[in-house]
Amino acid sequence: MNKNINHLIHGRESYIVYFGDSLIMKRPLPTLSDSARDEWLAKQHRTKNAIDEIHAVGNPRYNIPRMIHIKDDEYQLLEECAQGQHLTSDLFKTLSRRQQYEIIDGIASFLVDMNELKPIGEIQRHKIASELKFNRLDKFIENKMHYWFNDDEKQYMAGIRDNIGTFEYETRAAWSHCDLNPGNVLYDPKTSTLSFIDFAEANYRFIYRDIFAPLQIELGICRRVYETYCKMHNNTKYSMPSVNNENLRQIMKYRVICALLKRFIKASDDLRQNPKNDKSIENNINKIAFMREQMITMQSIERQFSK
Repeated sequence: MNKNINHLIHGRESYIVYFGDSLIMKRPLPTLSDSARDEWLAKQHRTKNAIDEIHAVGNPRYNIPRMIHIKDDEYQLLEECAQGQHLTSDLFKTLSRRQQYEIIDGIASFLVDMNELKPIGEIQRHKIASELKFNRLDKFIENKMHYWFNDDEKQYMAGIRDNIGTFEYETRAAWSHCDLNPGNVLYDPKTSTLSFIDFAEANYRFIYRDIFAPLQIELGICRRVYETYCKMHNNTKYSMPSVNNENLRQIMKYRVICALLKRFIKASDDLRQNPKNDKSIENNINKIAFMREQMITMQSIERQFSK
């Protein structure tokens, strides 16, 4: 099995040993230690519980592929295969207005169902910088950014750091997917089926995190999902401010910027001051271009919310 592992479809912890049109079987990577395999198995059981809970809601607006069976003694699981393509901005742009509306409706429905599966927390203050590797961002801007970026770019990022470093808002903890990105949401244009997968990170998180998640940011539908969410959620359990509320606009702005900063920080970690070969040089060039794209998007977001 070890000899063929590179030819299988696999991630950081699992690989697919069989796949067909409707079912997938997964096992932990053979390279994992015994303790890591046991952690993998426990994670699958937690994931199955989260999937079973949301699947039991039975909302026809979206699909949750089931984890059918976990065989503990053989460290394997069988799950349904989600149909369709990853829901990227490129795919979203090709869809009809009706399909786009159904996707927005389906995302909002899913978010409400997840948040209301379990008790909602009390209102508390949340400092958004706590979600970032803020010290890394600060050290990069102060100590390394000048190697690859000009003074204006450094000054701009210093301003972003200062603003997001102090921004706080009132929110509640709610049961959440916690990893909503285009890789974990699929859409089949032929059947108009919207599927949510990978519930391994499901947990209590502050409620705006999933509402303004990377998925909605990439598709450019944050505001529309929020408006739909507000119409659907149980207002007797918790209230949500109007989309035109100034505090909400600030939350939305900094939640989007926070998602962009996570990408910026991750890319900055990969930069090398003295690249030793052509591959490292190319990596630096690509990372710097990517980081500049994030800065341009941040500037666009700031202009959008200053209107």
